[in-house]
Amino acid sequence: MKLAILSRAPRSYSTQRLRTAALDRGHDVKVLNTLRFGIDLAGDEPALQFRGKRLSTYDAVLPRIGNSITYFGTAVVRQFEQMDVYTPATSWGISNSRDKLRATQILSRHEIGMPATTFVRDRADVIPAIERVGGAPVVIKLLEGTQGIGVILAPDIKVAEAIIETLQSTKQNVLIQRFVKESKGRDIRALVVGDRVVAAMRRVAQGEEFRSNVHRGGSVEKVDLDPAFEKAAVRSAQIMGLRVAGVDMLEGADGPQVMEVNSSPGLEGIERATQLDVAGSIIDFIDNQVAFPEIDVRQRLTVSTGYGVAEISVQGASDLVGKSLGESGLRERDISALTLQRGTSVIPNPNGSHVLEAGDRLLCFGKLEEMRSMIPSRRKRSKKIKRLPDEPIHEQVSDAVPEVATSDGPLS
Repeated sequence: MKLAILSRAPRSYSTQRLRTAALDRGHDVKVLNTLRFGIDLAGDEPALQFRGKRLSTYDAVLPRIGNSITYFGTAVVRQFEQMDVYTPATSWGISNSRDKLRATQILSRHEIGMPATTFVRDRADVIPAIERVGGAPVVIKLLEGTQGIGVILAPDIKVAEAIIETLQSTKQNVLIQRFVKESKGRDIRALVVGDRVVAAMRRVAQGEEFRSNVHRGGSVEKVDLDPAFEKAAVRSAQIMGLRVAGVDMLEGADGPQVMEVNSSPGLEGIERATQLDVAGSIIDFIDNQVAFPEIDVRQRLTVSTGYGVAEISVQGASDLVGKSLGESGLRERDISALTLQRGTSVIPNPNGSHVLEAGDRLLCFGKLEEMRSMIPSRRKRSKKIKRLPDEPIHEQVSDAVPEVATSDGPLS
């Protein structure tokens, strides 16, 4: 395998360990400075320049993209994707994980446990937002902070309001998040490779510091993960489009609370804490997956006029309930089921014998007009009206409008 490691820090622990692990396994590996690439869009096919010369062919690329160059770095990774070069971290996965608001929005619709979070801009909305997440103390986070920078614990509402107002006056966007008291000063970092956690450590803050980042003096120890934590970590990484990721979780009273998914996790702390060859696991995984470059399903499947990708939800009253996929009539209507989701489990390429249940969700490709008639009408969320005691409750419900998902972005 010919592997390129994109890194501006060739002497860093993580880059050196990955390079050594690849060389020890007989691979051809080069560490390339991300900023020295040029994206060539002038030819008949996607290409890259490096140091002014056309880049030779690579089988796989392993991005180590720093926060400060996310835009350019993801553009380079995207070009590798267009060239059908395998990457364990997709360009959109890196971009999504770097924006804390966007990452939280994506994970929140997939039943991933997270601390209650809100995002507002108007000063008048700050106090109601704090109350919605459970009141003070609250954690205030800059959207693009890293290594614990831009994470502030506000002990009361007045302090929180002042901090948010100050940050917003400097054009900073912030999240307001519930403080998980039972996890104060501790969190778990799970290193996900493919569909499993290959190493996990608990980070413990020093003294009164509530941030447990190693860069802030936190100590680390090996930890054996509960299956619920491992499942949450793997699902979070996969949902974000990352096959190699560091997933940070709090140990909440209700189970794992995912805080962040890191697309370029450091290896030094976790390898020393666990005494495991994490770098070797990453290289072995890439070598095993190199024949399967990332494919943007919507980009490839929606080029045919009248065809697209949509999600069909099997409602309790649907005539699909109790029928197998083979009996559902989907294929006769030129509709193919790509995945079947039942709760938090996903069955890829389901066969005709799978019997549909209420609550199942089918990700389908086919004729949009045929699928439109199968998508149930949706109602807007009911809007509760404030009332005085003994006054009847009224709810406002809008007319239902059927909808077909035809976004041209990658599947999340």
